[in-house]
Amino acid sequence: MTLDPYVPAGSAARGPYLMDISPQRAGWEHSSLRVLGLAPATEHTFATGDSEWIVLPLSGACTVTCDDAEFDIQGRKDVFSGVSDFAYVPRDAAVTVRTEAGGRFALTGARCERRLPARYRPASSVPVELRGSGSCSRQVNNFAAAGVFEADRLIAVEVLTPGGNWSSYPAHKHDEHRPGEESRLEEIYYFETAAHNGSPGLGYQRVSPSGRGRNTDVLAEVRSGDAVLIPDGWHGPSMASPGHDLYYLNVMAGPGPERSWLICDHPDQTWIRGTWPDTPVDPRLPFYEAPEA
Repeated sequence: MTLDPYVPAGSAARGPYLMDISPQRAGWEHSSLRVLGLAPATEHTFATGDSEWIVLPLSGACTVTCDDAEFDIQGRKDVFSGVSDFAYVPRDAAVTVRTEAGGRFALTGARCERRLPARYRPASSVPVELRGSGSCSRQVNNFAAAGVFEADRLIAVEVLTPGGNWSSYPAHKHDEHRPGEESRLEEIYYFETAAHNGSPGLGYQRVSPSGRGRNTDVLAEVRSGDAVLIPDGWHGPSMASPGHDLYYLNVMAGPGPERSWLICDHPDQTWIRGTWPDTPVDPRLPFYEAPEA
């Protein structure tokens, strides 16, 4: 059964996974996301199959074993407290994730052709970028961006948006292969929201049709553990409600001959970029920097 574009928390749970979005369940060809929840002193083993994966802690620490390699991942308290280190594991392998204190671990995946070596990336090597300005300010942790970390197909980044701000704005798309201008990429947005004084946060995600048979149309209220699937269309804005910071994990992959993130802005909104040089970045940013090596 194919998932709807809006995937509420718990609706795509399967076995040990709090969320399991495969290409088959998404109704597309490449991108995957699993969120693995582990109790203290437990482990989980999975086969990578035809996909490459990154094991990224959302909360907690773990040890990742693959082939003849073992990586100790220090992780973090939560996504709002710091950059995390991570492990990359290749296709056609058996992987074990083990944790002593428990935690939640995102497995970002993409069907691929090449089998690259398993390897570890420290948090100090993750570029932290500020994009936009004013109420469009946000922070991007480019842990597996194209040109930053080598993979065959997988592209993945984290975005943090201060409460009240808009990100993924101007709305943009990457649903056509136009060499040098636009990549064709399937994308998953996975959300977490920061609570305030015990009150849970929320945000909103918009996806609108981009024409020519690309008809994805979503306006979703999102909370921690929700996801939105974007096979096509203009996506954005991602809106953080006032007082509640918004986090999302972007997972992308596609069929193009080059692993690249090339986007096309919505023509009615791209003008906003021209205002950014005259507006300061939100002083609440960055939430944190990558640690020193």
